Amino acid sequence: MKRLLVITCILLGGIGFAQAQQTSPVWPGCEDSGNVKKCFNQKLSQHVRENYVYPKNDAGEYVRGKVTVSFEIDENGKVNVLDIKGKNQQVNAAAEKMINKIPEMEPGTLQGEPDAREFTVPFNF
Repeated sequence: MKRLLVITCILLGGIGFAQAQQTSPVWPGCEDSGNVKKCFNQKLSQHVRENYVYPKNDAGEYVRGKVTVSFEIDENGKVNVLDIKGKNQQVNAAAEKMINKIPEMEPGTLQGEPDAREFTVPFNF
């Protein structure tokens, strides 16, 4: 019975240790944050507010729309746009421009090695 208990503890400890070996990308300024994911989301929201430029149509009116952007933070911490889905091409182009302005960051890791992470975010501009 003791052996079974020891083996179970070792297996459960190993599973917990394996899960703890994955980290999220770290946005500049979030290095000392207690919650890197929350800080990442706050910095992304701030980035959108400060960097999205509403396109205008031929009549000079702002164009609005919904868009879903898929991007990755690669192994080097650089942002790569993977896909943009939206009905209006002007909004899609403005969203891509804004995402491409995300600063380089510390990449996420898996088992201690840099690892690319994908994100899909819906926006309503």
